[in-house]
Amino acid sequence: MLRLTDIVIVIKGAGEMASAIAWRLYMAHFQKILMLDTDHPMAVRRQVSFCEALHRGSQCVEGVEAMMVRSVQDIHAAWKQERIAVAADPRWLLIDQVRPQVLVDAILAKKNLGTRIRDAELVVGLGPGFTAGLDVHMVIETNRGHDLGRIITAGCAEANTGEPGAIDGYTGKRVLRAPAAGLFKTERSIGDLVTAGEIIGTVAGQTVTSRIDGVLRGLMRPDTKVTRDLKIGDVDPRGREQFCDTISEKARAIGGSVLEAILRIFNTADAGVSSPKAGQQ
Repeated sequence: MLRLTDIVIVIKGAGEMASAIAWRLYMAHFQKILMLDTDHPMAVRRQVSFCEALHRGSQCVEGVEAMMVRSVQDIHAAWKQERIAVAADPRWLLIDQVRPQVLVDAILAKKNLGTRIRDAELVVGLGPGFTAGLDVHMVIETNRGHDLGRIITAGCAEANTGEPGAIDGYTGKRVLRAPAAGLFKTERSIGDLVTAGEIIGTVAGQTVTSRIDGVLRGLMRPDTKVTRDLKIGDVDPRGREQFCDTISEKARAIGGSVLEAILRIFNTADAGVSSPKAGQQ
């Protein structure tokens, strides 16, 4: 029997959504979590993204600690310290080395960048780009609305709408996007209050301006190389600074769905778990 706390979980991505999943699983006593990201993560909601550990060495999200790792030995050391392990591994080489029972693709690329159903006993994909039963066992719906967080065991999630979810009635206006390709320059910080028309920063000499009043809930790191139209910031019209440091309702819901997906497959029994065929409902 495999103990619940011994299940190895690998999460592709370590941004906002991936971090909410890792946080939820950690709080449910899954203690062997490894997150994989690029060499230079570009999270916007950095306060609640474990990928910041790759810049700073460690990162805390709502009381849960993660640390940067570089090797399998580092990973086990992090787990021994009851921390989430985060590695820069854009080629996913560590997956074969740690041999996870669960793999979660939380990149949110809107397409499958190489995840295979045989990568783990349970493979879960977030949002569009995956087909349950073909390249993953389960898909989690990420589109806001009635089906947010639904676990799909056959078929795909809803197509990408290209429109961010509404907060206080604001959708696209609350998102800051790069006006050009180049280095993003800013002296503002997450948590700053801003007003409509206020300059937040520049890219290649072109200004980035807030279109609404609110608080900077997310902001890309200064001096990050960005592409035109890339999301580089998020203005929350509710204006509550404490929201900058806490997981959003959408991310929390998706994290709960991944937890449910795992528990559907790995049945608890006394101190251990047994694992029937993935796809059992």
